Amino acid sequence: MKHYSTLAEIHKANGWAPPEHPLFSVLGCQRDCPLGDREFTSDCYMIGFKKLKSGVILYGRTEYDHTNGSMMFVKPRQIIQLKNLEFEEKGFMILIHEDYLSGHELHKAMQKYGYFDYEVNEALHLSPKEETVIWELHDKIKLEYENNPDEYSRDIILGHIASVLMYAQRYYKRQFINRTEVSGKTTTRFHEVLHDYYRKGLLQKQGLPSVNYLAESLYVSPRYLSDLLKQETGKTAIDLIHISLISEAKNLLREGQQGVAEVAYQLGFENSSYFTRLFKKQTGLKPLEFKKMHLN
Repeated sequence: MKHYSTLAEIHKANGWAPPEHPLFSVLGCQRDCPLGDREFTSDCYMIGFKKLKSGVILYGRTEYDHTNGSMMFVKPRQIIQLKNLEFEEKGFMILIHEDYLSGHELHKAMQKYGYFDYEVNEALHLSPKEETVIWELHDKIKLEYENNPDEYSRDIILGHIASVLMYAQRYYKRQFINRTEVSGKTTTRFHEVLHDYYRKGLLQKQGLPSVNYLAESLYVSPRYLSDLLKQETGKTAIDLIHISLISEAKNLLREGQQGVAEVAYQLGFENSSYFTRLFKKQTGLKPLEFKKMHLN
């Protein structure tokens, strides 16, 4: 697999003119945008807006959903695959080498935007009004990119990039709400998969259920799942797993037939001390205290 460590390498491989800046570039993409079939990684963040007529973009292991005008967000060293792309309308791609962010507040801020870890059909789909906002920001970035650079250029560009990212965060929340209305509550399906894990006896065979397992069962990425659950419930995926496990533990302890260590084992905990800490965190009581209180 090809890895591009510089923007110049990416531009050359795709037949584009050399970038105006060695660590930052803005690319326009028309219907015949020359992105040949390839699989690659890079040291760049990539922010793109595209409308696909045909073809496939794979981000990580799974296919990106480009049924409408959509944005994609790629972090450094993430595997990208391009196959038979044909675009319906113009689009753009912004490439930001990670070194371009060094010493800027956006370097840390990037970590809070979870959509750089999204996969599958998790592209951001924009309404016409949202498209207008993003294109206006793109035009400001492009204008600054094509001007002669001075001491303000980088801060201005990164200021506009920060605005794009904040708007994307807002639009994703809108998308979470809209898609929930269409496809049903993710929380309900999450708990169905979780309880199926219990029924199959996987707690004893595989241990505690992981966010990765549940996300794969729901055909989303772990980060996307947690963000969507947070939107619906105020809790992350791991929070809901813990709440569910402690609920199961309460039922077993109330029955009074098993000791704390046996309950911990039945629920997939490797040791009772971790189970005890989690139980007390959730309930304010140690398991044995809870058991005695309810048996009495």
